[in-house]
Amino acid sequence: MTLTKITFAALAAAFSFNLAATAADLPPAATKTGVTYATDIKPIFDANCAKCHSGDRAKAKLHMDTLEGVLKGTKMGKIVNAGDSANSFIVKSIAHATSEKDEWMPPTPNKAGAKTLTPEEIGLVRAWIDQGAK
Repeated sequence: MTLTKITFAALAAAFSFNLAATAADLPPAATKTGVTYATDIKPIFDANCAKCHSGDRAKAKLHMDTLEGVLKGTKMGKIVNAGDSANSFIVKSIAHATSEKDEWMPPTPNKAGAKTLTPEEIGLVRAWIDQGAK
């Protein structure tokens, strides 16, 4: 094996390990069925996200105050992969399971007074996404 192949193999193994560690750090999805944005998720987002992610000056052009806004995502792309919460950026962000602290939401500290989501709230968001994000 050449040095390039060894280096690539080592990087691939390290990258895979980091992905597995991140997925393992996520709170499990809630067992509740029939989770909807309007009933279950909007109250969580209104209390912790919408102060910064709504209106004309929504940070990252992300609107968390409507289902359409959440599904549209940010100026950089989608944050929800319907049916796949473990690979949805929003879940990694609210669970503080990204390597970049500036991606953690809500940031701590913050001027809006938003609190870090509880494992139960994150689990409910995961269940909503896994059930189709409706």
